[in-house]
Amino acid sequence: MLSNAYRDIQLFRFDEQLNIVFIFASEDLQIVVLPDGEWRFL
Repeated sequence: MLSNAYRDIQLFRFDEQLNIVFIFASEDLQIVVLPDGEWRFL
């Protein structure tokens, strides 16, 4: 979805303890991907 909107992914982090993926694409676009595959905006 981010690449289709031509957004640069500035930070991508995987937390091994929580099994959560953090994606920071811009100041107003932050996404968390949970272990079950669901995602949400912060």
